[in-house]
Amino acid sequence: MLTKDQVMEVLKTVKDPHLHKSIEETNGVREMKITDSFVSLKVALAKINTAEQMKVQQEIVHKLKEKGAESVGLRFEALSEEDIADLGGVPEAGPSLLSKESKTVFIAVASGKGGVGKSTVSVNLAVALQRMGKKVGILDADIYGFSVPDMMGIEDRPKVEGKTIIPVERFGVKVISMGFFVEDNSPVIWRGPMLGKMLNNFFSEVDWGDLDYLILDLPPGTGDVAMDIHTMLPHCKEIIVTTPHPTAAFVAARAGAMAIKTEHDILGVIENMSYFESKKTGEIEHVFGQGGGEKLSEVLGTELLGQIPLGQPYEQSGFFAPSVYSEDHPTGQKYLDIAKKVSEKL
Repeated sequence: MLTKDQVMEVLKTVKDPHLHKSIEETNGVREMKITDSFVSLKVALAKINTAEQMKVQQEIVHKLKEKGAESVGLRFEALSEEDIADLGGVPEAGPSLLSKESKTVFIAVASGKGGVGKSTVSVNLAVALQRMGKKVGILDADIYGFSVPDMMGIEDRPKVEGKTIIPVERFGVKVISMGFFVEDNSPVIWRGPMLGKMLNNFFSEVDWGDLDYLILDLPPGTGDVAMDIHTMLPHCKEIIVTTPHPTAAFVAARAGAMAIKTEHDILGVIENMSYFESKKTGEIEHVFGQGGGEKLSEVLGTELLGQIPLGQPYEQSGFFAPSVYSEDHPTGQKYLDIAKKVSEKL
């Protein structure tokens, strides 16, 4: 048979979902009766008859049964306004990312075509900004070609608290991706309106917290999803990724033109796969040609932020993140230089 002290120990671990304090701290235990292995409770919450109350009920029942209760009876009542005021009140929700009051800077990473390393740039730019002490999130908005979780070695999934999605955190960066909501790498066969709704949920229903920057890994090209993002975010900044090949730069110019037409500010161009440097000889080879990044920067009237060489990150013992460069890697240093330029521009 459980004792009252044992029941209170359990309730110390259960929080009022609106006050973010334990039920013990809120003095929310109004009645407790224990008969044999039956526990009967009356619990006061800031708000009742909500989905959050149901979650609290399930949590209490589950935890008490784990401790040995055979049956648990629960009744709920609302805390008085005076009680809530004494506890500091119900915290107001901060401004959503899409509101005018939001101080988060959106940085969209775009490309004219796939295969130029746009997602690799997005991930490493986000990590580099975090290493500078910035609060950073990354939204994998490449709905059909999501790859950010795999690139960052993420195996966890977002948690859901009430109606709010809690993003996964990796390398200090908060991450949300369509890949978290698809089973077994299944193809996404949704059409435009459904995708637009999903993207809006990523902004409105995810608890991003207080971010300095949200990096958006856009789909390549100028299709519906990219257009939806441009329409949703009137105050977005943009980085265009290309390879050195003139054709890739020519195609990337279309993405830059769309940014300009939707009144987005282009922060600059990043040329990926710029060259290959032999580890043995130090010789540099321009595998994909030269000049694409510089030419694109001229066409768009912006700056070439950096040139990233062709190569893989070092394998690092202790964790798996196949596309994230460590801070002491030469390419990791290049991303840090780019992050500093971006931060200065903003």
